Parts: sequence; C-alpha cells; structure tokens
Amino acid sequence: MGRPRSRGRGAGAATALLSLLCLLLAACGAPAKPKAPRHALAANPHQGSLLTRPRRPAHHQRRPGPPPPPPSTTTSTTVNPGRLPQTPARPTTDAAFNDRMEALWRGVVKGSVGPAMAAFFPLDAYLQVKAIADPGADWHQRLVAEYAADIQAAHRLLGPHPAQAHLLRVEVPTWQEAWIPPGDCYNRIGYWHVPGSRLLYREGGQLRSFGIASLISWRGAWYVVHLGAVLRPGPGGVVDSPAVGAGAFGPPGGC
Repeated sequence: MGRPRSRGRGAGAATALLSLLCLLLAACGAPAKPKAPRHALAANPHQGSLLTRPRRPAHHQRRPGPPPPPPSTTTSTTVNPGRLPQTPARPTTDAAFNDRMEALWRGVVKGSVGPAMAAFFPLDAYLQVKAIADPGADWHQRLVAEYAADIQAAHRLLGPHPAQAHLLRVEVPTWQEAWIPPGDCYNRIGYWHVPGSRLLYREGGQLRSFGIASLISWRGAWYVVHLGAVLRPGPGGVVDSPAVGAGAFGPPGGC
C-alpha cells in the first residue's frame, strides 16, 4: 500500500534545507581554534607538549654565581717517628736505611754532626725507651756529644781531602741481631740491636772501612746510637776498627 503524497513532499523539503545549511557552513569555514600563548607550550619529542614557566623579564634573570673555589693545597707534614709507638718489626737495610747512612757519611765528610743527625736514634724515641731519671739530658749530653766527637775523629781519618772519599755501602751482620726485651739495660720497652756493622768507602782508588759500634731499631728502622764505641777508653772521639779493605765485623753482644 503506497505512502500519501503530502508526506513525501515534506520530507524532501527538510532534506533540501539541511543540504543548504551544510553548503553554507562549508563556504564560511569552521571556526579557528584559539592559539595558546607562545610561552605556554614547549615541544618535547619524547613527552609531547608540556607546560613551562613564562620567561622572566630581563631584569629578573638569575645572575651566575661566584666561580668555584680553587682546590685546597694542603701541605703534608712528615710525622716524627719518635712520637709513634714502638713495634717489634725486624729492621731491614732498605732504601730508607741507605738514605740514613748517606746522611751519616755527609757528616763524616764535613766533620759536622748536623748533617748526620738523620741517622741517629731519635730523641722522642729515646724518651720512650729509657727508664732513667732524665733521658733527654742523657741523649743530649752523652749520646749526641759522643756521636759528634766520633764523627770528627772519622773525618780526620779521611785525610786532607775528605771530599774525595766516596761511600760504597754499610754492611750489617744480620746474624748478630738480637731483641733486647723491656727491663734490660735500663729500658722501658724493647728494640732490636746489632753491633759491629761496617761502613765501606773508597779513597784514592783503595777500599777502606771502619765500624759502627751499635745500631738499634725503632719501628723497623736501624739508627746509630754509638758510632765509635759503646764503652769509651777516655774523652774524645773514637773510630771503631778502621781498616784497609772491608775489615771484620765486631763481636756479638751488647744492648
């Protein structure tokens, strides 16, 4: 059964009106999207657009801070070994020992105790070792005074041209080393001791030598405590067993 003709004409008119409106909108164009402020968007290829803070005016821009301070230049100081505690470490004739023996030799060549003090047993260590009334006075008035006199005696041994004599080495009879325990020889603490080492030098093309009466240890290092003699025959300096050639090591014993 067919539809009434009046309804067909109404639907056609509505369709025509709708088409006319679409044509008008296409002719005029869609309304443009409002643009965001320039400072509000920042392109980031990884996260899309992110809000950022607006740029500050020029007079509010942060000024660079002060330059970083230069690296600190701390001066390293050498600790006085005599102020450190004693150790039972057995001494060795290492490079530091050779340096101390070179200092001893400089004192002999010059006839002065000053350069040779680096090879001598430290005062602060002696204050720890000795159980006597005034170890400081004993160190200055007896040990250092005898050391200075023995250095002058060895200097005279070198003759009129001491600078022409050259140190070769110092030989230590390690088989004669002995640990001196606390309580022996008026000692509060122990140390290693070796007698009769030999200082070898060359003078005028000839090998010569003399002895070092007593070396004792502090923290694993040898130091001279008696150069010419432990028990002295009288006042004045002593040279321990000078010889042409390497000479002979002194006898064991002592402390």
